[in-house]
Amino acid sequence: MIMQNKNETTSIGNKINDFVQRNRKSIFIILGAFVVLFAAAVIFFSLNDYLQNRAIAEVEELNVRFFELSQAGSTGEMDALLADLNSFAKNKRGYAGGKAWSIIGQIHFDRKQWAQAEDAWRNAARAGSRTYLAPIAYFNAAIAAEEQGELEQAIELLGSCIAHPFAFPAVPRAQFTIGRLNERMNNIPAAIEAYRNVIINWPSITTWVNLAHSRITALEAAR
Repeated sequence: MIMQNKNETTSIGNKINDFVQRNRKSIFIILGAFVVLFAAAVIFFSLNDYLQNRAIAEVEELNVRFFELSQAGSTGEMDALLADLNSFAKNKRGYAGGKAWSIIGQIHFDRKQWAQAEDAWRNAARAGSRTYLAPIAYFNAAIAAEEQGELEQAIELLGSCIAHPFAFPAVPRAQFTIGRLNERMNNIPAAIEAYRNVIINWPSITTWVNLAHSRITALEAAR
């Protein structure tokens, strides 16, 4: 029995050896391809990290410029910054892209250019969709939409803010605002539902819970 096992092992070893010998060229080509692909992947991810880090450093410099000009800067200097931001934001993704578009949105918002501010913050939410910037951008875009009287758009944007996987501290306020906007559109059932969601989902945030209770009481009393 032991002799038979040894013979079987030898036979399998011979078969493997024969297979390798017959196909050694193909095997070497496949192994070489794997090595090349692995090296390319390492280079790609290293380069991507480098470019991302450089982009973040650049957008933070732009943010410093924005802060300084906000304190004491001319309109011409802010226009120049806006041009630089628009140039930088093109085709940028992640934090750098989201941050650049957010600054653009803030500049337009400060100038009461509501449509441009909304567009910029929508772009910020898309570019920084996997960052904490996205729900903030949706919230700000909703404010700009409301300023234009686009209440349904504002409600949609607030819904995106609330649904985003990144936590946003002002989510109870966003939910309450949905109720307030529905009131403005005289959609009372939707307003009451929105206020009730504040109470149900954020019971510990007493400020917004109390406000939601007061609005529900007022709306139901007026029926």
